[in-house]
Amino acid sequence: MLPSLLIVDDEKHTREGLQEAFEESYDIYLAENADEAFNLLNSEAFDVVLTDLRMAGKSGMKVIDKALSLPRKPIVIMMTAYGSVETAVEAMKRGAYDFLTKPVNLEKLELLIQRALKSRNLETENRDLHQRLDEKFRFENIVGNSPRLKEVLERVKLVAPTRATVLIEGETGSGKELIAQAIHQNSDRNRAPFVAVHCASLHTSLLESELFGYEKGAFTGATERRMGRFEAADGGTLFFDEIGEVEASTQVKLLRFLESRTFERLGSVKPISVDVRMLAATNRDLAAMVREGTFREDLYYRLSVVRITMPGLRERRDDIPVLLDHFIKRLARENQLSPPEFDKEAMQALCAYNWPGNIRELRNFAENAVILHRGGRVTKYDLDARFLGGENAADAVAALTRNPLSVEENEKRLMRSALVEAKGNRTKAAQLLGISRRTLHRKLQTWPELDVTDRA
Repeated sequence: MLPSLLIVDDEKHTREGLQEAFEESYDIYLAENADEAFNLLNSEAFDVVLTDLRMAGKSGMKVIDKALSLPRKPIVIMMTAYGSVETAVEAMKRGAYDFLTKPVNLEKLELLIQRALKSRNLETENRDLHQRLDEKFRFENIVGNSPRLKEVLERVKLVAPTRATVLIEGETGSGKELIAQAIHQNSDRNRAPFVAVHCASLHTSLLESELFGYEKGAFTGATERRMGRFEAADGGTLFFDEIGEVEASTQVKLLRFLESRTFERLGSVKPISVDVRMLAATNRDLAAMVREGTFREDLYYRLSVVRITMPGLRERRDDIPVLLDHFIKRLARENQLSPPEFDKEAMQALCAYNWPGNIRELRNFAENAVILHRGGRVTKYDLDARFLGGENAADAVAALTRNPLSVEENEKRLMRSALVEAKGNRTKAAQLLGISRRTLHRKLQTWPELDVTDRA
């Protein structure tokens, strides 16, 4: 779809000349005076308005005022044969994007319009991105209702509007970065960058150059000056994930920044000041590391002005069905598949499981279920052995041996697997099991929950 361009000029040859020049690139509308322009502006949404200044009747300044009073403001460019600094300043004050004198240079005008459209598209994308981020990281969009999670969110609400440094503790996969992003999005820094640094993935030498940047020639391969993460996050938030992995030399530099809010690029002694809020997360016990001498005590206290501890998923079991439903629906939508359903026994098994990988493990399980079950019904016989009382198949077998119903449970699982493999075809399932179709039919009357519908 071509961008729409309204040309307003009381000179016929100018209007038609501009139309001929731009009709292949734009959807052109013409107006010979301000009143005609007003009618078109009331009925159409324009991307660009190109208007003359001096016209019979109302001037081009009125066209600018009208165009920029609309809910969807177009880009407005002024043309005039009577160019002056005062006119340009007045047009820009009223909101015009730029100002050109007649006779108009068509190449210059085309470049000006393209630059203006690109700039507006970037602004729109940026606004939409911030709106999506605001929606994603609103507190009500952090899924769960358990008392432990509510405690965390209450603390986040108190700390988000402040400048305090926050240490977020918790197991791997428990949602620490999500909480850090929620703090940023609900602060007055939410229009500035949120920059994450994953400390465990970078060697000390690389981490320091990533954080502080470097000057040309600072080390072999430094062929130009490079800005680091601290400068990139200026005005916003810098999040250190797995801060416990940072080595002693870098700890010293982080402490200095927290004390002075300045740092030096590698290869320079010139201090640079930035306005950055620091958030940090760890799955390690930093207090124990302080006692062991592997983490600086002074840095620990600087980082933990406010501490937030994320509970593991096993500590918020009430949230498991809610989180699973959230992930299942989202992943089914993303993959354009029907979401599977979980029967009562399957959900009970999932809620009883300890989820050592926490929310990340649950999300991966949900994606597996969406892809493999595609709108079907998931029973406990479809679950991996780890969900049925043990962390591996050997544990599951041992649990079944101790269970007086183990023979029946094993038989159910075998029948369910055969029916799934046969895609519900009873004759084929009986053949896979090595039993008659009549025996299979009798078993399914006893255990109807195993049936997957095909009567063949």
